Amino acid sequence: MLEVHNLTKIYDDGTVALRDVSFKLPDGEFMVVIGLSGSGKSTLLRCINRLIDPTEGEIIWNGIDLAKLKGKELRETRRSIGMIFQHFNLVKRSSVLTNVLAGRLGYTPIRLSVMGRFSKGDMKLAHQALERLGIPEQASKRADELSGGQQQRVGIARALMQQPKLILADEPVASLDPVLAHSILQQLERLNREDRISILCSLHYLDLVQRYATTVIGLHEGRIVYRGSARDIRAMTDAEFKDIYGQEAERVGESIGGIIQDA
Repeated sequence: MLEVHNLTKIYDDGTVALRDVSFKLPDGEFMVVIGLSGSGKSTLLRCINRLIDPTEGEIIWNGIDLAKLKGKELRETRRSIGMIFQHFNLVKRSSVLTNVLAGRLGYTPIRLSVMGRFSKGDMKLAHQALERLGIPEQASKRADELSGGQQQRVGIARALMQQPKLILADEPVASLDPVLAHSILQQLERLNREDRISILCSLHYLDLVQRYATTVIGLHEGRIVYRGSARDIRAMTDAEFKDIYGQEAERVGESIGGIIQDA
């Protein structure tokens, strides 16, 4: 289980990105974080994975406070937490297979990983991950030869190489069209259901949230202002909507998937 207690992040320029955030993510849940750009969604995920250091608070992962770990202890504990990025974060000139194998760096001796040498077991695991994501034929291609949807599948395959118990997905479909967005989220849903991997995913659009989430938290200016389920999202009131997206936000048409801001 992931437990976040009173998490606060203040950047060096004084920006308060997170304010006293607390929640629990039980094992096997698909939790989605919603909110406008700048609400603290990415900061939250990056604090949990310790890509950035929190200012205050606890991040308890299976009984261990990640916020207090450093060096080898942090690297070893973080191996069980996969990360998927909005802009894929692939090495574009390297092959798809090499990018996927990067997910094993936390398990591979540094001297071998520097030389790009991985075990036969790791190679087999990488090919299995690509097979599972439906792109085994892309293994030898350069990452920048792939479409956006294919690149994000490589990102998921790389995360799978960590054999994670938790996957953090930071706006994983923000740069994809609606059809590809569903395709990627279906892959995450499959991992959640079949492998019981917990998912913590940030998203903008409520139509996607109500389709894939089991639980939801909403951030506004770094604070949690909403907690609910996919069913609650479908029944969201205008007041709740404005708590998350601001008093000037309006729902667009019949769908609650989009928002506009009055000038």
